[in-house]
Amino acid sequence: MIVGGGLAAARVAEQLRRSEYAGPIAIVSDEDHLPYDRPPLSKEVLRAEKDDVTLQPAEFYAENDITVLLGNGAASVDTVANVLRLADGTTLGYDELVIATGLVPKRIPSFPDLAGIHVLRNYDESLALRSEAGSASRAVVVGAGFIGCEVAASLRGLGVDVVLVEPQPTPLASVLGETIGELVARLHRSEGVDVRCGVGVAEVSGDDRVRKVTLGDGSEIEADLVIVGIGSHPATGWLEDSGIALDNGVVCDEVGRTSSPHVWAIGDVASWRDPVGDQVRVEHWSNVADQARVMVPSMLGQEVSAAVSVPYFWSDQYDVKIQCLGEPEATDTVHVVQDDGRKFLAYYERDGIVVGVVGGGMPGKVMKTRGKIVAGAPITDLLA
Repeated sequence: MIVGGGLAAARVAEQLRRSEYAGPIAIVSDEDHLPYDRPPLSKEVLRAEKDDVTLQPAEFYAENDITVLLGNGAASVDTVANVLRLADGTTLGYDELVIATGLVPKRIPSFPDLAGIHVLRNYDESLALRSEAGSASRAVVVGAGFIGCEVAASLRGLGVDVVLVEPQPTPLASVLGETIGELVARLHRSEGVDVRCGVGVAEVSGDDRVRKVTLGDGSEIEADLVIVGIGSHPATGWLEDSGIALDNGVVCDEVGRTSSPHVWAIGDVASWRDPVGDQVRVEHWSNVADQARVMVPSMLGQEVSAAVSVPYFWSDQYDVKIQCLGEPEATDTVHVVQDDGRKFLAYYERDGIVVGVVGGGMPGKVMKTRGKIVAGAPITDLLA
């Protein structure tokens, strides 16, 4: 039994059949769509460049004898009786349970319930925002993380005037640090985005729909769209009384096994033990396949080595693909080694060692750094 409707759920099902598991497989999802890819929601789907983001067609599930139960998510689980209870009260027994519920976007409780205010998490929300963007003139994007920046870029591509509001000193400051954050801000400003950092939103107001956003510094912005992109948290609410250990996600060992027998977790919701014994929850698309290749054989009783990979993620903003390889932190020393005013390349140093690389529009040079990061090479190897 797999709970979730995204990449992780699909990859687990695929890996089970690839591993010649012949027993029944069921996917339970609270969405009305087959498991789909989420990264395009803030980009190609929002810009009306793509509608079908389904990971596998219905025929795949039928041909591989995989049952997909849609529109009826998991509500709770009894790990003693091995029973999953769904939102409508239906109960389903399981031999092995895989938690792949991903993330839930954070919301701002003080915001009124007005038309025009959006939180981008699922396919239907992306389509709704796309529909409204077609007649919108000005949008305020609250939060300049990756989702906020991508939405801002997509809305500019649709001809909407955008104000990007971020309480931190720069976009992406908490993830990549202020040096790279300034380069990202520069990119958005060059595309006409009004980037306002170091200030938050004090109030959102309107009549039948949102009309105005007031910032903490007292400035007022007329807007007919507000998009909230202030981060997400693991979708574990339904597990609170399950007895499964939770701590910033579902706590797992190095192969995805949780504290409860016959229960596993994978993807954004899962905090796996890394090779040095730390619990790490990785919110990267590429991480899921690596985890599935380790977790599924373990679930089937096969010997397997723990997943060892270099974290990698990317973000498409305008014509620039921002890529990150390794584990950079905002407090690392950043060496910007190339910058043409739009595209850039930077190495991250910690205690004299290269721990990551971030590039904007330089895919080849980013990926060439992988070996140095794996080897824990001194930063001087890259700066010589």
